[in-house]
Amino acid sequence: MRDISILIADDEEDIADLIAIHLEKEGYHVIKVSDGQEAVRVVGTQPIDLLILDIMMPKMDGYEVTRRIREQHNMPIIFLSAKTSDFDKVQGLVIGADDYMTKPFTPIELVARVNAQLRRFIQLNQPKADHKTWLEYGGLVITPDQRTVTLYGESIELTPKEFDILYLLASHPKKVYSVENIFQQVWGEAYFESGNTVMVHIRTLRKKLEEGRQNHKWIKTVWGVGYSFNG
Repeated sequence: MRDISILIADDEEDIADLIAIHLEKEGYHVIKVSDGQEAVRVVGTQPIDLLILDIMMPKMDGYEVTRRIREQHNMPIIFLSAKTSDFDKVQGLVIGADDYMTKPFTPIELVARVNAQLRRFIQLNQPKADHKTWLEYGGLVITPDQRTVTLYGESIELTPKEFDILYLLASHPKKVYSVENIFQQVWGEAYFESGNTVMVHIRTLRKKLEEGRQNHKWIKTVWGVGYSFNG
């Protein structure tokens, strides 16, 4: 089995070197690049299992890097940025990042988040003998093996987190999941006042499912409790 490869894309050499030292101690294979275009090139030509990505980089910023990578790849992406506003964090998560850490940071916490993201990603992609081939509710078809969603025959492009939320809810129709429960199961870590993160993903997911134009409301808000799938 090949080593797990982690790509660090950051134009601050000292920070990239510090992260690499701690990740290599964990046994990971680390690749470092200093601009966005090179990050896209490496992901397109080498097997990368997780990407640690700065936002403000030469040639192509982290947001555009994430957009391009998400067109074809599904590995976890962690933003590590000096941008600290809630808007920047939400924008990164909506575009397709799986986690967001701000600088300055502690290497131990970053390594813990890397481990959590990889553990969750590997578990979700393990084949299961009793795994259903797909979930179908009316015009909505969810295929977990390919991680695809179609609505009335048209493909719906979801970020990895949006897919995970939808699949979690749709796997147990009518069951109500709290915000804390969704965060813990989808993000794979303890809940730390991240309700806004979940709500932002639910809101964008509803838009992509065209709930404003369709008669059917797929995701139901149970006020004061959480969300359920209305299959």
